[in-house]
Amino acid sequence: MGGVMRIVAAVLAVLVLAVVGGYFALKRPDIPYATLDAKYANAQSKFLDLGDGLSVHYRIQGAPEGRTLLLVHGFSASLHTWEPWVERLGGTYRIVTLDLPGHGLTRTPPGYDPSPESYADLVETVAQKLGLGKVIYAGNSMGGGIGWQMALRHPARLDGLVLVDAAGWPDPRQDPQNTPVVFKLLSSPFWGPLIRDLDASALTAQGLRASFVDQSKVTPEMIARYVEMSRAPEHRAVLLEISSGRAGRQPATPELMAQIKTPTLVMHGDRDNLIPVESGKRFAETIPGPKLIIYENVGHVPQEEIPDRSAADLDAWIASLPPTTLGAPLASPAAEPGAPAPPKPGKAAKLEGVY
Repeated sequence: MGGVMRIVAAVLAVLVLAVVGGYFALKRPDIPYATLDAKYANAQSKFLDLGDGLSVHYRIQGAPEGRTLLLVHGFSASLHTWEPWVERLGGTYRIVTLDLPGHGLTRTPPGYDPSPESYADLVETVAQKLGLGKVIYAGNSMGGGIGWQMALRHPARLDGLVLVDAAGWPDPRQDPQNTPVVFKLLSSPFWGPLIRDLDASALTAQGLRASFVDQSKVTPEMIARYVEMSRAPEHRAVLLEISSGRAGRQPATPELMAQIKTPTLVMHGDRDNLIPVESGKRFAETIPGPKLIIYENVGHVPQEEIPDRSAADLDAWIASLPPTTLGAPLASPAAEPGAPAPPKPGKAAKLEGVY
């Protein structure tokens, strides 16, 4: 009997060593911001220091005298998702893009609260600090959820609201009683941090491919960018906080959406695997007087998958809006807040966006 127990103990020890060895083989360290800056910042990149270790990466591009578009990305993405629109609309509009805390190149302090309300207030603070005046806000996915929070919390800032495959409505396809095991593990105070530090390349690639109908858009460079930016200091902690649900999510309701008075454009891909097209239709049904555009055979990120058409649709919709009433001019380069990013070698990346 003792011999059998020793064999069992030996087998268990080998299994434990294999698991531990596999974990450390897959564990990935943080990537310093300086390394990421050198690869992903460009000549337009600046940083706005908001104190307490929070420094927001942003870019102001396009026509200085044009109406201001403020574009906010979704979960795990960065301002790079908007470069196709910047390229197509920059001749007409002043375009401001930024990385939310826990994303992109934004320096994020430990313990940052990534709730939609906190993010909306952060975007408002950035707009104030940069003197943007009235803006047309466009947000994709989580950035769309932040957008309708902006319309509720800071309506005086907005000339227009554009919800691009926006988050907010509970997904009718998901049964709360059947939460996938991975999300249960992520919400665990023990397993969540362990999973957070593992190599996320395969999961990231899977998530990106689920976001596009046109799979040619998902390049190795795009996958690498997502993975590497998620490994900036404190970013994985923020992403875990959001994906586990601990950051809190105020769901959209008809009562809340009825309070929105900002002119609104709703864009949604009909083959969005992450946020169903029914969500876009619900925004259009419950926000007073919006325009709804549903794109056939398009996924979660129309600004990247069909940039020509989506940018043209946005331009046409903006042309239907009344003139802005508070278009603050861009500060002179010498007075503009934020320090330039380090020089960036090589060609700037132009793809991104998901979740």
